[in-house]
Amino acid sequence: MQTNQLSTDSLPQHIAVIMDGNGRWAKEQGKPRVFGHKNGVKAVRKTISSASRLGIKAVTLFAFSSENWARPQEEVGVLMELFISVLSTEVKKLHKNNLRLRVIGDKRRFSERLQEKIAKAEALTEHNTGMVINIAANYGGKWDITEAARNVAKLVASGELAPEEIDEAVITQHLTMSDLPEVDLLIRTSGECRISNFMLWQLAYAEMYFTPVYWPDFGEDNLVEAVTWFVNRERRFGCTGEQVKALMTSS
Repeated sequence: MQTNQLSTDSLPQHIAVIMDGNGRWAKEQGKPRVFGHKNGVKAVRKTISSASRLGIKAVTLFAFSSENWARPQEEVGVLMELFISVLSTEVKKLHKNNLRLRVIGDKRRFSERLQEKIAKAEALTEHNTGMVINIAANYGGKWDITEAARNVAKLVASGELAPEEIDEAVITQHLTMSDLPEVDLLIRTSGECRISNFMLWQLAYAEMYFTPVYWPDFGEDNLVEAVTWFVNRERRFGCTGEQVKALMTSS
């Protein structure tokens, strides 16, 4: 098969990533867990850059689940500070590259300082037309569906919607990321094989790719490998990583 026979139409439109293994990666090097989180930021940069060059429409990164508040207070505090500093330093680069940043999840639990940083970052990039980057923070799939159900219930209570009019499309409209394609490809690093309450509705028909690679070690070649696996699962055409990489240079 020739390289030019593979088109971007064969690629996933929306990739979701559960970025797992930062703590174990750090522990294996005799470092504190925080060291792993800081190095995980480098993998985020590589993933965003590679996905953008492939012409992917949206990438959703699971940064902080609603269950993560149960971690040691010191680690949570460092994660929040890291989130603030990354927002400050990275958003200008994203804006320069016409990428749109959104933070999805229940932001009410974050400090006012962090909420302000998030609002400014989203406002700066909201009119950009390139790839959408969703950062899932204090997010849970059950929370997402519960919020949608609550909002639909309000419409019913106000008489704007009849109960018999509620269908999957109505629920979908009230979920986060309702304006984006549903997830085609889920990637989870570190060898764990579960979805951990991540985008339960939006993952309904996703292909799920689990890799033993820890998140800080995840780079362009790993993303290409996952996308190549996806194309071969979906299209059954036996494409190669070289063909996927060729799309990066042609786009």
